[in-house]
Amino acid sequence: MNPDPEAGGGFWRSRVGSVQFAVRGIAELLRSHSNARIHLGATIAVIATSFLLRISAGEWAALILATGLVWTAEALNTAVELLADRITPARDEQIRRAKDVAAGAVLLASIAAAITGVLILGPHLWTRLRAG
Repeated sequence: MNPDPEAGGGFWRSRVGSVQFAVRGIAELLRSHSNARIHLGATIAVIATSFLLRISAGEWAALILATGLVWTAEALNTAVELLADRITPARDEQIRRAKDVAAGAVLLASIAAAITGVLILGPHLWTRLRAG
């Protein structure tokens, strides 16, 4: 692949196409999965609270990583579910187990993110509440 944008633009065109596919996937995730919309609400709440509390750059980094982990797990879980349902709509024990494991990954990521959020935002909120 030629990285020269002047050489037909193939390299840049394929990058733009890749981003468009990814954005379409995120839109599909939000449109078709209620859990993703719950994650979106939680993400917005965390971002708003973090701005209000003026957390440090390091705290932002930890919250961004935790939030990104949850979103990544949710997207992969959705991909597993879509592929499994495409393979067979019939009840299949191995597919059920794969879906459960993928859902478990989302739960584990969500628990880790919640703990991270409490550890970072909790002390800031406690200080604000005590100050009145």
